[in-house]
Amino acid sequence: MTTPATGTIVHLTAADGFTFPAYVAQPLGKPRGAVVVIQEIFGVNSHIRAVADGYAAAGYVAVAPAIYHRVKPGDGLGVELGYTDADIQSGFGLKTASEALQGAGSMEDIQAAVNHAAQLSGGKVGVVGYCWGGLLTWRSACLVKGVAAAAPYYGGGVTTPEETARQPQCPVLAHFADEDSYIPMDTVETFRQAHPEVELHVYRAHHGFNCDQRGSYDATAAAAARERTLGFFAKHIG
Repeated sequence: MTTPATGTIVHLTAADGFTFPAYVAQPLGKPRGAVVVIQEIFGVNSHIRAVADGYAAAGYVAVAPAIYHRVKPGDGLGVELGYTDADIQSGFGLKTASEALQGAGSMEDIQAAVNHAAQLSGGKVGVVGYCWGGLLTWRSACLVKGVAAAAPYYGGGVTTPEETARQPQCPVLAHFADEDSYIPMDTVETFRQAHPEVELHVYRAHHGFNCDQRGSYDATAAAAARERTLGFFAKHIG
């Protein structure tokens, strides 16, 4: 495993002219490709930056766009929340505001991040996201150009009828948890039946099992999901 260089903040411009920050971590040596890391409802905080660093350590250029910048711009990477009850309330409010944006909104920013990741790496680009970022990852698989593979983690809303009706344009690896209070297992099964082309795994864990800053962190589930995701990206990205 290589060691990533120190992450940096860059500014990207979406197709509609909106400029926003993103965290970029690059591997030492020639990249295998790139991974766009999409935040939870808590912003590009220390956990998401650590996730990006982890993909850089695995040989990928990692780009984590600050999706909240359209609704709450700020210095640096803007919104960086923790995991207290107050943070959760703030995060849900920002997510709701982002989902209410007119036009493509967040998807334009993800498209800009994918374009930048492709340019930096010179290779294929995958997308991975967590919580709300899991939903945006699923949408990216269906709507964003240049995505070679997508791995949504416990994406709230992915299994709703509206989202299930979407059709992915690239291979998808979906991670869910059987004790996730936000995503009922019967809707996961409906999603599985509607999308037999999606590689879907359910872990004995709770929502947020990948985040070691949350009480719901599950090291066993997180390790298994990461191993599967790295193998999935190795197959479809390089």
